[in-house]
Amino acid sequence: MSSSLVSLNRWVEEVARLTEPAAIHWCDGSEAEKAALTALMLERGDLIALDQDSHPGCHLHRSHPSDVARVEHLTFICTKDRDDAGPNNHWMDPAEAHAKIDALFAGCMRGRTLYVVPYCMGPIDSPISRCGVEITDSPYVVANMRIMTRMGAAALARIEREGVFVKGLHSTGELDPDKRFIMHFPEELAIKSIGSGYGGNALLGKKCHALRIGSWQARSEGWLAEHMLILGVENPQGETHYVAAAFPSACGKTNLAMLIPPEGYRAAGWKVWTIGDDICWMKPGADGRLWAINPEAGYFGVAPGTGRKTNPNALAMLGRDTIFTNVGMTADRKPWWEGLDEGTPALDWQGRPYDPANGPAAHPNSRFTVAAKQCPSWSPRAEDAQGVPISAIVFGGRRPSLVPLVFEARDWAHGVLVGAAMGSETTAAATGAVGVLRRDSMAMKPFCGYNFADYFAHWLSFDKAGARLPKIFHVNWFRRGADGRFLWPGYGENLRVLEWIIGRCTGKAGAQDTPIGALPRAQDLHLDGLELAPGAIEELLHVDAVGWRDELASIGAYLDSYGTRMPARLHAECRRIADTLAGAPKQARAANG
Repeated sequence: MSSSLVSLNRWVEEVARLTEPAAIHWCDGSEAEKAALTALMLERGDLIALDQDSHPGCHLHRSHPSDVARVEHLTFICTKDRDDAGPNNHWMDPAEAHAKIDALFAGCMRGRTLYVVPYCMGPIDSPISRCGVEITDSPYVVANMRIMTRMGAAALARIEREGVFVKGLHSTGELDPDKRFIMHFPEELAIKSIGSGYGGNALLGKKCHALRIGSWQARSEGWLAEHMLILGVENPQGETHYVAAAFPSACGKTNLAMLIPPEGYRAAGWKVWTIGDDICWMKPGADGRLWAINPEAGYFGVAPGTGRKTNPNALAMLGRDTIFTNVGMTADRKPWWEGLDEGTPALDWQGRPYDPANGPAAHPNSRFTVAAKQCPSWSPRAEDAQGVPISAIVFGGRRPSLVPLVFEARDWAHGVLVGAAMGSETTAAATGAVGVLRRDSMAMKPFCGYNFADYFAHWLSFDKAGARLPKIFHVNWFRRGADGRFLWPGYGENLRVLEWIIGRCTGKAGAQDTPIGALPRAQDLHLDGLELAPGAIEELLHVDAVGWRDELASIGAYLDSYGTRMPARLHAECRRIADTLAGAPKQARAANG
């Protein structure tokens, strides 16, 4: 037995002594194992069979009503030095954290089976991929990890070859919110989670490993672990360019990853390919470009709002072999959630007869877990060991005002600042609190496993001799007019913006320079067949110099909040733009350029 397997076996034995399970099962990822686990969960009531004629292989899981989402306030980064975790994270001393959570793990698996789940994040033979082992007492977690990762014998074989893996220990515990913690120990490449059986709290390969521990690994090893979708845009000439994009929640990330081109674009031969909808690992290649993989093998997507109009590709993949969590159910045992075009809920997500007085039929954070290969737009290149070369990085947010439809950063440092400053505005007209901005740097605020200031410095470090870095852009699908309506139709029409972005990467699309970056003029966008309100394109490409001066002051204050670790280069870039704006005319419209 190799030294790595000896180490793994020793750890499993240590955990077993602590948790006292009735049995230990090493998962191999086989079909027989899947069938046995499914039968066990059906017998225990952990799964409910849906109509197997319309939804073969599909099941419904209902979590405890108190266990329905990630719990950021109970999620800790446990580094020796508090400043290494940074003000963007909750911190706990590692020794204190281990003692606190191990006391909860003591005896927590009595009468339960301890499952050892070896997994690989990314294609099994990719040099960008990294492995982990999750120990859990939840067969539901095992079933989800089987879909979301490359789980089983092949992963164990890679762990044996490499000898390095992330250790993840999970138990549902008592499902007591007062005894619920998600602890990360980046310096030990370890995760401990107890008290939740839901989503990212329990599927430790997802946010815990792929982002929080992954970002720490990436910094130490010279790559990037990011909360980004990856899509490929194929033009009529058969050329495919790959785009990585980061958005805060409620900005349509999955819809963009699975975008269906508008009818005119489809007729001309445009196609969009899905590599991933949530997480992107990027590493510099020998050619100086960033090459990316999707470390996940499945989608853990939000069900409500997924329908034929919003995301037909997502809907099409959910007809078989899917685990639905906390959705409603129709009288004929079909899954149901708000946003579906057909069916009527008979039971809500808690199994109660549906009554609108109790709230929605599906929990707002209800989910589907499905293999990525079932998506009609899935790209076989998602399995390429070397990954795909990234032409553009796109940041975005929900900004009803100020921020144009799209702009291009002037260089890498400016692009890092754009990503650091991104965020979404809230609207609460009843209380007057309209336009409150929550910054979510690179969509990593809940997920960066170390100090944001050091994270920005790591991004800046890629700008060096020989690098052929992607261009960086910012998009805003959510600009509103004076009447409160969206100025841009969004969804499939966003391909028009992606076309311009790719044109900028290939040197084929025009733009006008402004203090905040390069913006398309109206003639630089393909707007044929698009019905926009009068004056909408001018407003979408409008740069308000006075408003942007206030925005830059706010960005500067945000950077200052991270103290002396914040890279001076970002402060300098912020001042450069502010100085340019100070000399700019009061109003600028790229559309009139």
